[in-house]
Amino acid sequence: MGLIKAAVGAIGSTFKDQWKEAIRCEDLGNDILMMKKTTPTGVITNKSTIIVGPGQCAVIYDNGKVIDATAEEGLYTFDTSSTPSFFAGQFGAVFKEMWQRFTYNGATAKEQAVYYFNIKEITDNKFGTPAPVPYQDWSHPIPNQMTGQITPLRVEVKCFGKYTFRIVNPALFMNNIAGTANVFRKSQITDEIRSEVIATFQNVLNELGNSEYKVPVLELPSQTDEIKEMMNEKVYDEPVRKRGLAIETFKVESVTLDPESERKIDAYELSSNAMMQQGKLVDAYANAVQDAAKNANGSANGFMGIGVMNMATGGMMGGVTQGPWQNSQPVQPVNNSTPASNGEVNNANQTSADKVENKSKDNLEDRNDDKSENKVNAEWICPNCGKKVTGKFCGECGTKKPEERVCSNCGAKLNKNAKFCGECGTKIQ
Repeated sequence: MGLIKAAVGAIGSTFKDQWKEAIRCEDLGNDILMMKKTTPTGVITNKSTIIVGPGQCAVIYDNGKVIDATAEEGLYTFDTSSTPSFFAGQFGAVFKEMWQRFTYNGATAKEQAVYYFNIKEITDNKFGTPAPVPYQDWSHPIPNQMTGQITPLRVEVKCFGKYTFRIVNPALFMNNIAGTANVFRKSQITDEIRSEVIATFQNVLNELGNSEYKVPVLELPSQTDEIKEMMNEKVYDEPVRKRGLAIETFKVESVTLDPESERKIDAYELSSNAMMQQGKLVDAYANAVQDAAKNANGSANGFMGIGVMNMATGGMMGGVTQGPWQNSQPVQPVNNSTPASNGEVNNANQTSADKVENKSKDNLEDRNDDKSENKVNAEWICPNCGKKVTGKFCGECGTKKPEERVCSNCGAKLNKNAKFCGECGTKIQ
């Protein structure tokens, strides 16, 4: 049994009187993926007509097995005496390889039917990630100060879009999904396909976010061609293909960051702007130093600009808090009280001078006392026994320490014939 393609215009010729039945299927639209058509008796008689419309694939089913099929639109005659034709449409190889011994677990069915498959592109299929998906965003790189390596900012995204698919292997689709149902609609498989599409898209996201592609997270909607190409190249949509389907187009319409990722990016942008501003100030600071060094007459103005810049940045420009033109002594506060008379001022000045003079004398006396004590306790060599001793007499032989000439002002040792002290300049009496 098989199909014989009728001649062009035969439907309007006298041959139409020889046709027992005419089996056809209306347009399947965008919702019906497969529909069963048969005669009232469930038996397709010899010389019956089978009409295949555009975007349809017709499969002849006879008592539990597929006996013929065609994906070319046209008018066909069902001939029980002919062999399967397997017309060379887009599924010619599929028919020959997979449907020659197509059965349903050995089950027998006392019926004949034509199964029409919708092989047009099925459109308007929406998808969205149910939960945020992790993504490596290389548009916000994070440098590692220890290793010098750059790592991407990890964000969580939700993606929404649309895709289209097509039945590319009616045998697999009938065997694994539709079976011998009277009608199989897109809505019956929408959830499964959407889940597989999302899983496929997550694999693509991992690729787009790796160190090879480095696609910025907010540019994902513009990567439609790359996503489809990657699906085909990496065969990420293999679970879909095993159902006899293939994803035709895939479009990301929007990308939404979760609140935590938005906070991360906002903090990153603020930090980057601060670092950029600091870099500009550092460059300006360096230029100011160079300009001041080149222009000797204008160096004060140059350093003044550095000081103003440093105050504006809170002292972050190398720790410089004042310019070299500023006095290192603290500025005395101005006393706005009523000014004193000349006599009071003189008395105050005299009192201050007396205090300074007395303090100087006290310090000199303390220093002389310290030196006198050091003089007594200093080591000396006994001229009689040669021992190192301290004090005014030798502890071994009792010899008195030889007298030395010392300055009466500072206590420094003096040479025998010195007329002035070599330490303080005091005249020796």
